[in-house]
Amino acid sequence: MLDLQPTQTVRVALVIQYLGTHFHGWQRQPQQRTVQEEIENALSQVLGHHVTLHGAGRTDSGVHAAAQVAHFEATSMIPAHKWATILNKYLPKDILIRASARVSNNWHARFSAVYRRYRYTLYTEEQPNLFVKPFSWHYYYTPLDETLIQSALKPLIGQHHLAAFHRSNSGREHSWVDVQAAECDRTGPFIHIEIQANGFLYGMVRLIVGMLVQVGSGQLSVSNFTDIWTRQRRQFVKHSAPAHGLCLLRVGYPDFPIPKEVWYDTQPKFFVNK
Repeated sequence: MLDLQPTQTVRVALVIQYLGTHFHGWQRQPQQRTVQEEIENALSQVLGHHVTLHGAGRTDSGVHAAAQVAHFEATSMIPAHKWATILNKYLPKDILIRASARVSNNWHARFSAVYRRYRYTLYTEEQPNLFVKPFSWHYYYTPLDETLIQSALKPLIGQHHLAAFHRSNSGREHSWVDVQAAECDRTGPFIHIEIQANGFLYGMVRLIVGMLVQVGSGQLSVSNFTDIWTRQRRQFVKHSAPAHGLCLLRVGYPDFPIPKEVWYDTQPKFFVNK
């Protein structure tokens, strides 16, 4: 613990990366390893008392983050921009604080955010690859047509009631989501699906991707996919894509003091040189 004399209370924002493989999600849970708990424990080691960390969103067990955002309040002499370096000394190797900065007292990591963006990565080559495995769904059973997936994504843009992609054990009261962007592209054997929205339902992206592979493989038509979610036919949404292919790519704010290059697009895309 650092020997520091307290001064004024400041609110500090963090940009956080983590490999979700060995975490039971973001949110602190009894007897489970979580990202929030690890960072709060590091803060406690520095300050000598418990500090609550507020995240921009909750990622599920096994899901990664390239630029999760969180904030905490502390009364200490530590300058806000120094917190990233200090905390990284106390954190495990599967968590990294990219940057830290002071924010106003009415700024909130969750409530000030205007969007969250997720990327899902599929690897379609038949031969497995150990260096790709932790970050992608190895889907090689049938060919996938990325143009069909893109066609299925287009109607999702806008404000919709997405109860079909809302897992039953979620505590959220409604299923309205404002989808701001939905895109699919291919680089060799890698297919990347990105969805941006004001907020996400519990398990939403993985349920969508689980159905999109059916569209891309020709098992489900684009019109049937659209019909299922527009008519809220949850009983037809049966498959959830594996967690390890999903990454919280970034969180957007109207006024964010941390430079864009730190948080905007920091999950490298896979590609194969032929």
